[in-house]
Amino acid sequence: MEVPSFFDKMMINLRATCRYYTGYPKDLGPSRVIHFTSEREFVQLLHQGYPVVVAFTIKCNLTKHLDKVLEEAAVKFYPHVKVMRVECPKYPGFCITRQKKEYPFIEIFHSPEQAINRGRVADPNITKYSVQVLPFNYDVSTYGFREFLKHHGIQQSDPK
Repeated sequence: MEVPSFFDKMMINLRATCRYYTGYPKDLGPSRVIHFTSEREFVQLLHQGYPVVVAFTIKCNLTKHLDKVLEEAAVKFYPHVKVMRVECPKYPGFCITRQKKEYPFIEIFHSPEQAINRGRVADPNITKYSVQVLPFNYDVSTYGFREFLKHHGIQQSDPK
């Protein structure tokens, strides 16, 4: 068996004794962030009945912090809140429908309900739904997500 180095021993001791150690890398296990692939998959995710936090991003150095926050939030709120990341250059049609010009931005989709059909129906096989969309304007952190969800009355964990 390999003998731990001085640095490894120091880090183990620090983690064991310090109450407030929040250093990275955190072992979050497998990624819980869902990567957007199609609108159909997105609708199926909404029909599971859980709120979906959607981060509309572009791939750049500025979104590395956001990626870490999304990973941490996805693990913390799993399975009661789903976290999805949309790379807008890959899926411009979905991002353009949100009518935002600055990236990244975050929206929370929840409470899908079947919409009332008004007027004539073009295709009886198409079912329309209305979804409540909340723009996220809190601190981009796990704490910010928790406070936002609490403020809007969205369940984020098992009731105790």
